[in-house]
Amino acid sequence: MPAGGFSVSAPSGVEFEAKITPIVVISCIMAATGGLMFGYDVGISGGVTSMDDFLGKFFPAVLRKKNEDTESNYCKYDNQGLQLFTSSLYLAGLTATFFASYTTRRLGRRLTMLIAGIFFIVGVIFNGSAQNLAMLIVGRILLGCGVGFANQAVPLFLSEIAPTRIRGGLNILFQLNVTIGILFANLVNYGTDKIHPWGWRLSLSLAGIPAVLLTLGALFVTDTPNSLIERGRLDEGKAVLKKIRGTDNVEPEFNEIVEASRIAQEVKHPFRNLLLRRNRPQLVIAVLLQIFQQFTGINAIMFYAPVLFNTLGFKSDASLYSAVITGAVNVLSTLVSIYSVDRVGRRMLLLEAGVQMFLSQVAIAVVLGIKVTDHSDNLGHGWAIMVVVMVCTFVSSFAWSWGPLGWLIPSETFPLETRSAGQSVTVCVNLLFTFVIAQAFLSMLCHLKYAIFAFFSAWVVVMSLFVLFFLPETKNVPIEEMTERVWKQHWFWKRFMEDDDRHVAKKITANNGASV
Repeated sequence: MPAGGFSVSAPSGVEFEAKITPIVVISCIMAATGGLMFGYDVGISGGVTSMDDFLGKFFPAVLRKKNEDTESNYCKYDNQGLQLFTSSLYLAGLTATFFASYTTRRLGRRLTMLIAGIFFIVGVIFNGSAQNLAMLIVGRILLGCGVGFANQAVPLFLSEIAPTRIRGGLNILFQLNVTIGILFANLVNYGTDKIHPWGWRLSLSLAGIPAVLLTLGALFVTDTPNSLIERGRLDEGKAVLKKIRGTDNVEPEFNEIVEASRIAQEVKHPFRNLLLRRNRPQLVIAVLLQIFQQFTGINAIMFYAPVLFNTLGFKSDASLYSAVITGAVNVLSTLVSIYSVDRVGRRMLLLEAGVQMFLSQVAIAVVLGIKVTDHSDNLGHGWAIMVVVMVCTFVSSFAWSWGPLGWLIPSETFPLETRSAGQSVTVCVNLLFTFVIAQAFLSMLCHLKYAIFAFFSAWVVVMSLFVLFFLPETKNVPIEEMTERVWKQHWFWKRFMEDDDRHVAKKITANNGASV
């Protein structure tokens, strides 16, 4: 089918001609299957850890606590080993992302995605055939390595291959696939919970489907022009640029990428370069976005949705069914983000979601504080429905804001010379705090009880104030023009750019004086 075309204005007045070509759409869809794998791994663990067959084989102590009436409703699943099963994936991903930074820069985005796919496949084999806890943890660690490589390469791939005008929407395909993966995992858990005694094996093994999709996708997609040019393959990069833009008129964009690549080649230590003053705004924002994303409380809910609903008094079937509902809301709300991110902008979505997340979490905390005690669940049918509705309200607001934009904004704001290193730090911080939340949530639930939702709602207030005052808008700004059009124009961050410009000017003046 013929592609529609449009032009993207650069600040210098140059028009970057770019059609929405089928190869761009297909490449982005295939690359975003990395998100499908990530989402499935996030969603599957909560359902599996609520299955009696799984607990009986690997965590018999938790199964005994679950069936005892003497244990607090909030503490039935408080077990460090059980939390390690979930969180080990993210600790491994944190470590793997440093290696992924090297492969992304030296070997390209496409090959890094292929490595991620291989890690995923081997990890699935270990998990599906696990005979003891060691095999189970090794499988999760291998999956974590896949997550580290995929989360490093996929957002960069999507940002670089997409035309500027739809960069936000195409990049969010990664997050959309994360939500689809979570929903798929919840549906699988709902079905396999009735298969005894090996239903949990089927849940873990079906992760092989997105793993194979990612691997096949990485074999067939083309690498980005930015990556090819950065590695000195200029002719190939120009040919790919023509192919993905659907036009031969790519000279302005090609020259801009070449110039950015030339500057990048002068940087011998990209991680050290990240600490330079001119790169501080991007680094600070990238790090804080990842911390804030985790302290919304979303992963606590998505990891442990069935466990959480069980804690609140839902029966096993009802808890898995409720998790499926929240997974479906997650997918549909991410579609809202794809439609609106390049229309209303990043800041507006984040600020609106902050209000919605705060109100829904406060409502949940109030209901649980009144209706659920340590040894008595008095929720009742009506209140239970209200809790599910509030959870869905919270999930929907996250899914069109902090979920996709936490990945989109860092991937589009770093300059090329620090982009791979910046993405590595982004993924590392995200996985570090994902690990912290995954490892601590069940213990926090046991000790804080209903107040855990008040804890997360307080963080939502903090992050919304940060967005209001310190996060600039990046909508429709060409990826190589962020410094001039975003950072140098922002009321706070421009001082970092101005100081750097003055330093460069003094250095040039000193050099000229010395030469005279």
